[in-house]
Amino acid sequence: MKIIVDIGHPAHIHYFKNCARILEGKGHKYLFVVRERDSTMELIKSTGFDYVSRGKGGQGILQKMLMIPRIDKIFFDIAKKFKPDLFLSFSSAYAAHVSKIMRKPHIALDDTEHAKFEHWMSRPFSDVILSPSCYSGKLWKNQITFDSFIELCYLHPNYFKPDKGVLERIGVKEDEKYCIIRLISWDANHDVGQRGLCYKDKIALVDSLQKVCRVFISSEENLDDDLNKYKLDIHPSDLHNAIAYSNLYIGEGGTTASESVVLGIPAIYISTLQAGIFDEEEKRGMLFQLRKLDDIKNCAISILNDKNVKDEFSKKRNKLLSEKIDPTAFLVWFVENYPESKRIMKENPDYQYNFK
Repeated sequence: MKIIVDIGHPAHIHYFKNCARILEGKGHKYLFVVRERDSTMELIKSTGFDYVSRGKGGQGILQKMLMIPRIDKIFFDIAKKFKPDLFLSFSSAYAAHVSKIMRKPHIALDDTEHAKFEHWMSRPFSDVILSPSCYSGKLWKNQITFDSFIELCYLHPNYFKPDKGVLERIGVKEDEKYCIIRLISWDANHDVGQRGLCYKDKIALVDSLQKVCRVFISSEENLDDDLNKYKLDIHPSDLHNAIAYSNLYIGEGGTTASESVVLGIPAIYISTLQAGIFDEEEKRGMLFQLRKLDDIKNCAISILNDKNVKDEFSKKRNKLLSEKIDPTAFLVWFVENYPESKRIMKENPDYQYNFK
């Protein structure tokens, strides 16, 4: 089987990389079609997978809408040459459109309820949408839910073992406390009208935190001089190692917040966005959805001063892992056995628990 994967965001590489490696080991072929943004090109090069760039794309909904025909054409030319049997993506409009033109199935992952534009552009052209069971949005007829988090596709202990060498690479002693702050660019379609911290609050937050721990900042945009000295200067592939040994995550990035949770690290998520995954993680006591600066500072300092927090969150993580399926194992089965796998899941959703 020949499978083409569209990559619009660095996280998408992580979502599919283990599935791709397993299926390649079974003789299937993969081609990644990559949008050039953030750290995407660095990450895809580090995987060793075959890939093709589809350019940088547009910024903002209007520009992205105007560019759809152009990128569809680029994607079609790539796919026509590769001749895929199946398309795979995270709700990519381009993969959905071209799969329809080529009369091949498109399997989409999706856990983002508020990504209305992406849904409008991709779902009518997708054969099946796979979403976590905590998904709180309207379910389409071609949507199937699975009992896990997408972040476990790459951070499940079956695939990820944190490298302690990251401590030396970031200059932290083994017993030294540190936290990671993640700042995003707010230019995604689903970020329109949303907000995180203002610049003044970012400075105030860092000033408070550095009194109790080392502070590192990971940012999608260039940092001003006041914050640049806290920049987490590592290869993108090392970020999860840095999170795994941290004491706390604070940030505007929802994906990174969920990554911290599944790694057993307390996460403070700063955003006006709502999603089922964050609600479930908050109910589990592993994530805190806060927006006011004082609330964020008080929660962060309380966590950092709690001597038992590491053990408590380790237990919460173990409970989470015992209850969730391995989504990569599930996806490998679903892709390799499609469309029979779709029928099985529609008739017997509990079949997924074979992949714990």
